[in-house]
Amino acid sequence: MSSRRSRRSRAAAIGVTVCLGATLAACGSSDSSSSASGSGGGGKVGVSLILKTLSNPYFVSMEKDAKAQAGKDNVSLTVAAGTSDGDTQTQITAIDNAISRGDKGILITTNGDAVNAALGRAKQAGLFVIALDTAPNPASTADITYATDNEQAGKLIGQYAAASLNGKPAVIAMLDLFNNQVVSVDINRDHGFLEGMGIDPGSKTENGKEAKSGKYTGGKGGTYKVVCHQPTQGAIDGGRTAMENCLSANPDINVVYAINEPAGEGAYNALKAAGKEKQAAIFAIDGSCSGLKNVTSGEFAADAVQYPGKMAALGVSSIAKLARGGSKPSVTNGKSFYDTGTALVAAKSLDGLTVQSPSQAASACWGS
Repeated sequence: MSSRRSRRSRAAAIGVTVCLGATLAACGSSDSSSSASGSGGGGKVGVSLILKTLSNPYFVSMEKDAKAQAGKDNVSLTVAAGTSDGDTQTQITAIDNAISRGDKGILITTNGDAVNAALGRAKQAGLFVIALDTAPNPASTADITYATDNEQAGKLIGQYAAASLNGKPAVIAMLDLFNNQVVSVDINRDHGFLEGMGIDPGSKTENGKEAKSGKYTGGKGGTYKVVCHQPTQGAIDGGRTAMENCLSANPDINVVYAINEPAGEGAYNALKAAGKEKQAAIFAIDGSCSGLKNVTSGEFAADAVQYPGKMAALGVSSIAKLARGGSKPSVTNGKSFYDTGTALVAAKSLDGLTVQSPSQAASACWGS
């Protein structure tokens, strides 16, 4: 996600070029003369960080921490990003540029399956590919994924939602990422939330396949209705429109699942405009500093926090070590990826759940 979660553009920092849109074809690191070196010794190692967008604080935090780690590891870092969530063509151009430049590795938050062939070319050319935040489809498209367990993040807020209902009927709005493409973060978070609520998602590969009414078994259990699945594109405006559509379908919604914090912010705006902000509780995923403030204020009932900067910094360090003769990174025991962690944050603790307060979580939040 993140697809996540105030939007703002970032200019490139000294020593790092940020490439957007059509300018990617001519874009490279400001230290491109040494970016291909680093197979041994102390020479610079070329690494490309290719993000979904740079309008989302989640990915901006990746850029920030990757730059900091690159300075420590003598890495020549080139940063590129899609012009919007779902922009695969810009990412493909960035991948081809990394190959031409002779980079040693790529870190990528993929915008979709259309980038897979380009990543295959990169691997054939000897670049080590690390997916960040979301595994590509199939996961083997990357050499390894550094990510939060998105399904577990969904489960945490689903468990909290179920417990907070205290047996009351749940009228649920599902604010997803897309409705026109399949992305693993979208499925994993959506399904995780339903599983945390104690509702069978009905499919392992698609959203919206759960029974639309029945009983949830999380917390004290009770009856539920899922009244909508709406796409948000992980954006505030998308979240507001999605929530407005859901309220039109059923004005009695009291549980809102949001794919990320921006979608949750948009949902809150729609609920407030309709005079229903106290009726419905919003459960989001991300863990930004601004998101934690929304938990403190009561706009969000709970937030599953993640650590995007950690993913990017570890990725930079791993490629630098590998290029200098170190071993390949390995996955977390029992998982198909390297798990960088997640935690549940809420203003109110509930029995049976491990909950951090917003002030406790603030020490590791990202953004501003």
